[in-house]
Amino acid sequence: MNNITIKQSVKYITILGSTGSIGTQALEVVRDNPGIFKVAVLSALKNSELLIQQTMEFRPELVVICDETQYLPVKEALSALPIKVLAGEAALSEVAAYPKSDIVLTALMGSVGLKPTIAAIKAGKNIALANKETLVVAGEYITALAAEYQVKILPVDSEHSAIFQCLVGEEQNEIEKIYLTASGGPFLGKGKDFLSAIKKEQALKHPNWVMGAKITIDSATLMNKGLEVIEAKWLFDLDVDQIDVIVHPQSVIHSIVQFTDGSMKAQMGVPDMKLPIQYAINYPDRLKNNFKRFNFLDYPNFSFQQADRETFRNLDLAFKALRKGGNMPCILNAANEIVVEAFLKDKIGFLEMSEVIEQCMAEIRLIEKPQLTDYLETDKHSRILAGELVTKIKI
Repeated sequence: MNNITIKQSVKYITILGSTGSIGTQALEVVRDNPGIFKVAVLSALKNSELLIQQTMEFRPELVVICDETQYLPVKEALSALPIKVLAGEAALSEVAAYPKSDIVLTALMGSVGLKPTIAAIKAGKNIALANKETLVVAGEYITALAAEYQVKILPVDSEHSAIFQCLVGEEQNEIEKIYLTASGGPFLGKGKDFLSAIKKEQALKHPNWVMGAKITIDSATLMNKGLEVIEAKWLFDLDVDQIDVIVHPQSVIHSIVQFTDGSMKAQMGVPDMKLPIQYAINYPDRLKNNFKRFNFLDYPNFSFQQADRETFRNLDLAFKALRKGGNMPCILNAANEIVVEAFLKDKIGFLEMSEVIEQCMAEIRLIEKPQLTDYLETDKHSRILAGELVTKIKI
């Protein structure tokens, strides 16, 4: 076969959340492929020092620092460069629609990613989605909007990227079921007595992945897998009963698709988020890289087990929220963000996080056919209630 080189035009990328785990790894991919990618926009929540370093190296045209108190230090540090500096969360939606950008990588943490994603879709930008909360909060709205504007939503989460890759070329074939794999987190096999005494330092030690604090806690409680279940429903247009979770501690098989004839396809590889990031931002083409290669001899045994939804109740709550539908996943997500923040500040126990989430789901009104304003109001009210419930807990 002849080796034919096709010259590829440079792809301009907006990275929302460039100082987080996904954002920094995305910039590693850009750094390794200077003739293929160029950064158009960078944004950070409050890590102004790293944002300045990234801007100096990658020279985007726009920069956003969400923490407005950090605006002047960023502005002054970059004053010698022809770069526009903006501040505040509202600026995220403005830069998400930047005309020069070809694709928007949403690597923001939590529901703050919703409005910028909407702005990017309305501007006709394809979305590399690492902010699963966007589809958890308003999956029906976002997927309908993407269809209206003919925009692709390309998953970055390793599990959803795996499903997405397995479905390439299978458009005409019906899915029977998908299996999202979970490492099980740092407390796999532990009971409630053990978990009741867990501290944040223990929960922040993930066995396989290096991630930010919030997602690491979500992984320890299995809420991250619950959010992925909800995200998968919207990404792949599935019913709840078509989605299952299996624990695979080695984190090598990233997820599995089962078709109606019983055939199964899985995507495998070493745990490295740069691969799904690279695949999403350069889709549909794969790029050569120097990432660590998988060696079967390093993994002579794969193991699988059922997820313990009784002990790790957050996963069960996510399935319940998805079955109820409407704004219930939005309630789940908002309450979870509040309790995780409280847990990281030693204001609530590990198991009590599930109790607060469940109470919010029971007390806040279900809206079966929510509009965008309903999602936003639900998010606000859920956070207030969860915060009030946290203050009543004594640890």
